[in-house]
Amino acid sequence: MEIMLGCGLILAGGLAGAVLAVRPGQRTLPVSRRRPAVAGPSSAFGRAATSAADGLQSWLTTRRLTLVSPDALELAGVRLRQADLLLLVVGAMALCAVIGLMIGSLGLGLLLAVLMPFIPRILIRSRISSRRKRFGDQLADTLHLLSGGLRAGHSILRAVDAAASESPEPTAHEMRRIVQDTALGRDLLVSLEDTAQRMDSQDFVWIAQAIQINREVGGNLADVLDQVNETIRERGEIKGHIAALAAEGKFSAYILMALPIAIVLLLMAVNPTYMTVMFTSPIGWAMIAASGILMTIGGLWLRKIIDIKF
Repeated sequence: MEIMLGCGLILAGGLAGAVLAVRPGQRTLPVSRRRPAVAGPSSAFGRAATSAADGLQSWLTTRRLTLVSPDALELAGVRLRQADLLLLVVGAMALCAVIGLMIGSLGLGLLLAVLMPFIPRILIRSRISSRRKRFGDQLADTLHLLSGGLRAGHSILRAVDAAASESPEPTAHEMRRIVQDTALGRDLLVSLEDTAQRMDSQDFVWIAQAIQINREVGGNLADVLDQVNETIRERGEIKGHIAALAAEGKFSAYILMALPIAIVLLLMAVNPTYMTVMFTSPIGWAMIAASGILMTIGGLWLRKIIDIKF
């Protein structure tokens, strides 16, 4: 009763603070007249945590230990050090063990804790795939910006710089990378080919080849990029048709992967004691591990079937 009363008082205090913070009639200065925010002095705990993270980062750097490769983190657009990532994983592992103790199944908690170090790699790969897809979807607009800059009289490097300032992420980051590498003395074509390899984009390879041929032969590069843009748009339409035809197979794969988990959750909700043996006995743990392995193999198999290359 006292715990509930204390929680109620804390909730009421939080609501009152929120109401006072957003109460009507409060005058605020325009953004142009506001002073820049100055970070206050950090607490002793914050300084200790920062120092510990820096020490861990230097230790990992000295021994060249990585949880996820720095190139993969950069390609995914994740600005985390190896020490920060390791601390997050260790915290997640401890949380899984605590949850296992709370539900009375330490084995399940330890199993989830063992699987935690593999989760960042899966998430990073998913983010890389998403960034590459967005880069490919934005490529037609990028070509339009490049051809427009060339028609305005800019050089190809200046057109790339303008496209970097006007394009969304991740195209803006990749275009800025090309400009920076070229400013440091790297050849433009090498930078373009490196971007095509990083983004795994065959369409961008065509753009680099078109620029290379134009530099060797000459001609109107803007018209060449327009023709490449038209080819890329047609390929995009074909990809859309293929995605629509493969949608049924993907949906079937999602259902087949989610069905065992849904059945387990339903049984746990209807009759919890029926599933307790699965999480408290070694045979149950072995069955869970075997099920996870088989589901992973089946998921990769289904992904291979519906992943159409052309």
